[in-house]
Amino acid sequence: MLWAALLLVMPCAPEKASPPPVPGRPNLLIVMADDMGISDLGCYGSEIRTPNLDALASKGLRFTQFYNTARCCPTRASLLTGLYPHQAGVGHMVSDNGLPGYRGRLNDRCVTFAEVLRPAGYRTYLSGKWHVGEQKGGWPVDRGFDRSYSLISGGTNYWRLDKGRILARDGESIKPPEKWYVTDAITENAATFLRDHAKEHASKPFVLYVPYTAPHWPLHAHPEDIARYKDTYAIGWDKLREQRLAKMKKLGLVDASVGLTPRDPKVPAWDKAPNKADAAHRMAVYAAQIECMDRGIGKLVAQLRESKSLDNTLILFLADNGGCAEIIDRGTKGVPAGGAESFLSYGVGWANASNTPFRRYKHWVHEGGIRSPLIAHWPSTITKPGLVKSPAHLIDIMATCVDVAGAKYPEKKTPLEGQSLRPLLEGKPWKEHEALFWEHEGNRAVRVGDWKLVALHKGPWELYDLGSDPLEMVDLAAKHPERVADLTRRYEAWAKRAQVRPWDEVQKSRPKKE
Repeated sequence: MLWAALLLVMPCAPEKASPPPVPGRPNLLIVMADDMGISDLGCYGSEIRTPNLDALASKGLRFTQFYNTARCCPTRASLLTGLYPHQAGVGHMVSDNGLPGYRGRLNDRCVTFAEVLRPAGYRTYLSGKWHVGEQKGGWPVDRGFDRSYSLISGGTNYWRLDKGRILARDGESIKPPEKWYVTDAITENAATFLRDHAKEHASKPFVLYVPYTAPHWPLHAHPEDIARYKDTYAIGWDKLREQRLAKMKKLGLVDASVGLTPRDPKVPAWDKAPNKADAAHRMAVYAAQIECMDRGIGKLVAQLRESKSLDNTLILFLADNGGCAEIIDRGTKGVPAGGAESFLSYGVGWANASNTPFRRYKHWVHEGGIRSPLIAHWPSTITKPGLVKSPAHLIDIMATCVDVAGAKYPEKKTPLEGQSLRPLLEGKPWKEHEALFWEHEGNRAVRVGDWKLVALHKGPWELYDLGSDPLEMVDLAAKHPERVADLTRRYEAWAKRAQVRPWDEVQKSRPKKE
């Protein structure tokens, strides 16, 4: 490999307190979308233009059963630490509820992949949404990142920084320039980190974490991107779901026998939907947001190619939760989605389509809320592109980083929950997780093999055989009480170990607003 050869011959004195580079260790580029359903990429069944991600997928791996934690902050906590979110202190959002699993920031018992890889000789960079601790002392530069351009508080208006939101460069708050679009800004700063790395630290591997805010509401996009989808969504959400499912079957992402879950009961049939033109426009803006993100990813890939580091860079792309059914209607009344004066979401009907063919959404731990695309691209190692159907979880990302980097996870921290995906990337056998667990806002689940026990907050346990029923349509709880009992015991043991508390208790512990 050219990169490995360069590492062997380039004269370079290692930086103080850093070990010399180890030839062959890959760079890592971890990219995450925000509030994007599993069927929203071209290579996962969508009509949205995502040529750059599609190209990565065509030469890499696409996971069909990769899981997140159903919400933005918990997912980021798990991705960064390799733990379940409550173990890292972010069992809900960023408010401090006073309970160990719900402090609203990464705790001292966990480490980020940046904190683990930096002592192993990696340079560490972040450009994008942080959202796992707002107080100074818990910003990216305090958790292992050498350089960062970060939205500390989470998402914002795409055209200007919302009041109360913090944009930071390294450890200092900054103001965005007058002409600013957040997706492009995230891309530009990530590309700058790559260019500077190639000039200043070419002998060292790097990890670059790029958590975009797209396509999270508000629906804001460049007019020229919106225009490309002007007539696309006049077909409505019913037809769109059918078309996406057909494409997913053709791509082998779902079995040919899989149907569609019923349309959400809150959503009318498209031919009876009010304000069709406005609804179609909102989806066009959403699609434009994804296309812009994809274009940015293409720029990062081009930069890697220019620095001759693409071959030995492991690129991982995923999403933080399923499509979002939250109803957001703020901003100037009557202003359509797209510009800075609007502040809108795309609604339940389109979220239902984003999560094709599954049901439920962000917040819930049924499949529609927690299944994510995962694209893995690593030319020097992935020699057989295709699909990975083994269930995996974002807790596995840290373990993978540690493994491929030859790093050491600290013994005195909370032990890793994930396991390395490296065997799958190398085309080797991989032992699946004995069990996977979820909890968010009282919604809870456990999966063992193909069996999944899942419940809504205050609802009864439901039991599904995902092997024959991936859409969770046939509840087998009454038929298999012994299996329900076994999985319930497993869940309760995990919940105790992971510092999960009953949702009603968490709500009561919330700090009172002054």
